Amino acid sequence: MISVIIPVYNEERTIAPLFDRLSKVIRGKTYEILFIDDGSRDGTVQEIEKLHKTNKNVRLLCFSRNYGKAAALQAGFDNAKGDVLITMDGDMQDIPEEIPKFLAAIKHADMVVGWRYYREDKATKRLASLVFNSLSGIITGLRIHDANCGFKALRKEAAKNLDVYGEMHRYLPALAYVKGYKVSEIKIRHAARLYGRSKYGLSRMWKGFFDLLTVKFLASFAKRPFHFFGGFGILSFLLGFVIGAWLFALWLLTGTIGGHTPAAVLSMLLVILGVQLISLGLIGEMIAASRARERAYEIKRKL
Repeated sequence: MISVIIPVYNEERTIAPLFDRLSKVIRGKTYEILFIDDGSRDGTVQEIEKLHKTNKNVRLLCFSRNYGKAAALQAGFDNAKGDVLITMDGDMQDIPEEIPKFLAAIKHADMVVGWRYYREDKATKRLASLVFNSLSGIITGLRIHDANCGFKALRKEAAKNLDVYGEMHRYLPALAYVKGYKVSEIKIRHAARLYGRSKYGLSRMWKGFFDLLTVKFLASFAKRPFHFFGGFGILSFLLGFVIGAWLFALWLLTGTIGGHTPAAVLSMLLVILGVQLISLGLIGEMIAASRARERAYEIKRKL
């Protein structure tokens, strides 16, 4: 079974034409089309309801408010019934006729990412994507051309093991890669936006950068946070201890530490910082050991 997951936010004009093209592409297959409405304020929900009345393969999840694309994708992963999940945007820039390429490629991978070889977007958006693809490759080790492409195919077992929140939808391939799943890419066509304007731009670069660091931290230290905080903590504590020992020896020999008061202050600060970092690492270990997955969205109703 194929699940096509489509997060939508104020896309009422694209719902019907997108469904018409999708239904032609996947006709003859067992499928579901799962729309996740991310708090739309236009007629998006009403358009999807019309489709559901004539085709029960169309499903709808309505968020109680706007939670963002990452939460929408997580809801899709949690509720999809298919063995293969296709994610795509609802603005018709992702071309439904490319889906057969994904279905062929997913036979040999756990996740297939679309590479928008000729991208129909503004130069600023292409530049931002280029920067983050480069950074993502350097930091995570996964070298693909278009990690932020929303057009992807995933095996069910991979999708169910991904936790997506914040702006982490940008780094789904990296999250899958660090969990040991095989990630590949295929060249796809990309269409110009017909209606409205993009909800994503340069303003989100800052958030995306911090999320990229989060991906790296989760990949390396999520299960062992003490290795990260404890390492810096022990280094700080030892450095402070050595400076303190030198000052103590100087005081024993001369009866004074002379003009080394700043060094004494630095020694105390390093020891205190070291103790705090070690404590933080131990608290992180306890959280990691007892962590339960929390839902990052609220579904108002299902259709």
